[in-house]
Amino acid sequence: MNFRAVLYILGWILNIDGAFMLLPFIVSLIYGESTGTSFLIVALVSIAIGILIVRRKPENMTFFAREGFAVTALSWLVMSFFGCLPFVFNGEIPSFTDAIFETVSGFTTTGASILNDVESLSHASLFWRSFTHWIGGMGVLVFLLALIPMTGGSHMNIMKAESPGPSVDKLLPKVRQTAFALYAIYFGLTVLEIVFLMAGKMPAFDAITTAVGTAGTGGFAIKSDSMAGYSPYIQWVVGVFMLMFGVNFSFYFLIIARRFRQALSLHEVRTYLIIIMGATALITVSIIGRGMLSDMPFSDKLRHVFFQVSSIITTTGFTTTDYDFPNWPMIANVVLVALMFIGACAGSTGGGIKVSRVSILFKTVRKQLTLFFHPKRVVLIKNDGKTIAHETIRSTNVFIMAYIFVYIRVRGVGYPCGVRQL
Repeated sequence: MNFRAVLYILGWILNIDGAFMLLPFIVSLIYGESTGTSFLIVALVSIAIGILIVRRKPENMTFFAREGFAVTALSWLVMSFFGCLPFVFNGEIPSFTDAIFETVSGFTTTGASILNDVESLSHASLFWRSFTHWIGGMGVLVFLLALIPMTGGSHMNIMKAESPGPSVDKLLPKVRQTAFALYAIYFGLTVLEIVFLMAGKMPAFDAITTAVGTAGTGGFAIKSDSMAGYSPYIQWVVGVFMLMFGVNFSFYFLIIARRFRQALSLHEVRTYLIIIMGATALITVSIIGRGMLSDMPFSDKLRHVFFQVSSIITTTGFTTTDYDFPNWPMIANVVLVALMFIGACAGSTGGGIKVSRVSILFKTVRKQLTLFFHPKRVVLIKNDGKTIAHETIRSTNVFIMAYIFVYIRVRGVGYPCGVRQL
């Protein structure tokens, strides 16, 4: 284990975490709040410790798989510890246990919350609470890859440890270039959503916090009723952008590179959109067929259904209405629970098992059934015209089993990992 290299990366994590905590301090200055002082103090301490660690770069910066997994796990722990301290120091979440829970939920984009009245928080705390989703959505290590030069396959080993999909592909020849491209797309989509939200006369602060919460598909809202109190236009915008942030970012890269045919041929993206359209249609028909929400125009029914489908499949957690039974039919709840498990695309900020893994699982089952009836037949599992390696198939099956096992162990919560109860 290259401990010095791991510690060096953690030092940079502290620097970045501290730099990000200066943003809520600036928000507190804008709104004249004293709570921002706690963010400033923790930020300075974090940066000071980080500078002491990174002032001397190790000669050997090569990362292998074990270093990649170690630095990924430790990074989340370090970020969560320092990220929760401002809540404790400013007294808005005085319990360290509650503060660390809220912060971990933010950085992991889980969205579970211990707060009953989020509107009582200061603007600085509300911003930081939502911004943790943005930091964790793409992954701070991906951001770090674009900044720190390393040798050999170091970048790729960290990228694999941070990857949300069954396999990792480089968009550009170098991993650092890929990291730049991913964050450029991520930042660009976030800014675009802010523009659309403000065009709907949403206050600037609300637009920014909602956009960063949507981008990270975490779902921390700044209103107690989540998105229910906003206009239909704003709900449509947030619903569409939740869907967009659940798309594999390779799709956007190919569009920007004008490789339209290759972008439109991505099997996972097509499957993802078909699932969303099918689920939206099925739930809408079931609501209309059972005479529910009869006092609501069809456009409003469609908006609420689409919003919830988009929110659930991306594991964002925003909501516009109470969709629990008996307000919505049981079939709607069954579909939504299934969407929670399926999740968004690999290479996106969405959670869940991922559409690509579910697709590989079904293709594997189909292969085994085919071999059962035709033992001598050669069956290859392909995706986008490429044969899927056996290692990818094996890791996918292991991941799904582990995911289900973890869910069964925490079944008392009642919701799949990555989705909060609203």
